[in-house]
Amino acid sequence: MRAFSIGTVAIVSALLLAGCGKEEKQESSQAEQSSTAAPATTNEAATTPAPAATQEAAATPAASDSGGGKVNVYNWSDYIGEHTNENFTKATGIAVTYDVFDSNETLEAKLLAGNTGYDVVVPSGAFLGRQIAAGVFQKLDKSKLPNIANIDPNIMKATEAFDPGHDYSVPYFWGTVGIGYNVDKIKAAMPEGAPTDSWDLVLKPEVVSKFKDCGVTMLDAPSDVLQSVLIYLGKDPHSEKAEDYAEVQKVLTAVRPNIKYFHSSSYINDIANGEICLAIGWNGDFGIAQTRADEAKNGVKIQYVIPKEGALLWVDNLAMPKDAANVDAALKYINNMLDPQVAADNANFVHYASPNKAALDKNLIAEEDKNNPAIYPPADVMAKLAGDKVASPELDQLRTRTWTTIKTGQ
Repeated sequence: MRAFSIGTVAIVSALLLAGCGKEEKQESSQAEQSSTAAPATTNEAATTPAPAATQEAAATPAASDSGGGKVNVYNWSDYIGEHTNENFTKATGIAVTYDVFDSNETLEAKLLAGNTGYDVVVPSGAFLGRQIAAGVFQKLDKSKLPNIANIDPNIMKATEAFDPGHDYSVPYFWGTVGIGYNVDKIKAAMPEGAPTDSWDLVLKPEVVSKFKDCGVTMLDAPSDVLQSVLIYLGKDPHSEKAEDYAEVQKVLTAVRPNIKYFHSSSYINDIANGEICLAIGWNGDFGIAQTRADEAKNGVKIQYVIPKEGALLWVDNLAMPKDAANVDAALKYINNMLDPQVAADNANFVHYASPNKAALDKNLIAEEDKNNPAIYPPADVMAKLAGDKVASPELDQLRTRTWTTIKTGQ
């Protein structure tokens, strides 16, 4: 697939409710990383959550004034271009304090407590929806966001399920929840042929047990994992039925002895280093892992697949907390992120799908990513993807109870 076509996005808008992908990671703080901090060197890549590769082109922020000021940003780890912040500061004079989180719950706790200290944050779809309802964001002045026109209108329409009219947010990245594996180790452990196109690879006890010794992990993300298993079972991923979650629990409990750990960021470096061979994770993370493996020249080959049974699709978004102290700087920062070249530099660095249609139309996205079905799935795969929905309090409790039981066995 050469580009993110109108037709494919139309499928998204018809089928999806802009899901929450990165849902529950454990905190991995990168406290007050300045926009001028030096990028990590290549030899650090295999041991630290540092940027994965050098950008092909420097970002060109739309803003060109040098008015100074500052903006405080709270984003997911490994989720921005290597030079995006420093280039923004050079172009605008606005200093960026950049912190990272690994959990929507961590972000939500800060937002609900108030006095966040942040001007721009990146919540996922379902979380965004309930946070808007809780009144933790302020409306965006769209007159100061001319680059919003670069976002594909179909993606904008799809995410209206969480933010009607996009009064409070704009899309940042989108992707899927699936399976990543070490090609050589999976083949060695199951030479007769592993079902690498199916959730059976990690959810069927007699299959996943073959990979226990080389390391199997899962996201510590209840919504993502539980809904993925519902899809595997042929059930509604948005089910609120206790009996459906009892079946999910049965499946996950059966494979639990083979799971090395539940974590939502450690698997990136671990699969890159060959310390694990199989993981349920977010598609772009495996792209980052492959880049780190290549930089380390360790021979690790990683493959990401969207299982044939279907998978979850999610969308992450840029938003401004109600207590943001640097509103004008935050709007300039958000508008900069919507610039086609900046969006492309971000996407080419983290290997997630960009909703920036202008970046795709101008061929700014790396060909290897545009043509990668794991990043921009073809229409037949898109048809099997399901978005998340805002969960009721009762469903949240059911998911939490089920997940706790699976992880602890109690």
